[in-house]
Amino acid sequence: MTSKKLSFELKNDLSQLDILEEKLDEFCAKLGLTKRCYCEINLALEELFTNIISYGFIDDKEHRIKFSIIHEDDTVTIMIEDDGVPFNPMDIDEPDLKCEMEKRKVGGLGIHLIKNMMDRIDYKRQKNKNLLTLIKHL
Repeated sequence: MTSKKLSFELKNDLSQLDILEEKLDEFCAKLGLTKRCYCEINLALEELFTNIISYGFIDDKEHRIKFSIIHEDDTVTIMIEDDGVPFNPMDIDEPDLKCEMEKRKVGGLGIHLIKNMMDRIDYKRQKNKNLLTLIKHL
């Protein structure tokens, strides 16, 4: 059983997106992931990180968002922890994709994509923190 792990923290600032991408690039390159798999993981993390920063905090203080990415056998497990307001992405209604673009409600499409690209998503609220786990089978 082969296992690799990457853990890091980012500030709740959109300028940190570059660091997120750099860390993910390095990790995925070491694993030799396909371009498609890398793109799906990257899109999911960028979308979630942006959502946490944009909607998760009700103050202007600095917060830390923790990431742990584990590759074990044929699975990548990603854990994201933040101390923002409670938010379970699994509770978001599916967007109406048949609705005309002009009439479609804003929001929810990113979460919809993540739900479809990941094999499993788990959420729990523990000790005033959002704990989100994404599982992707390779």
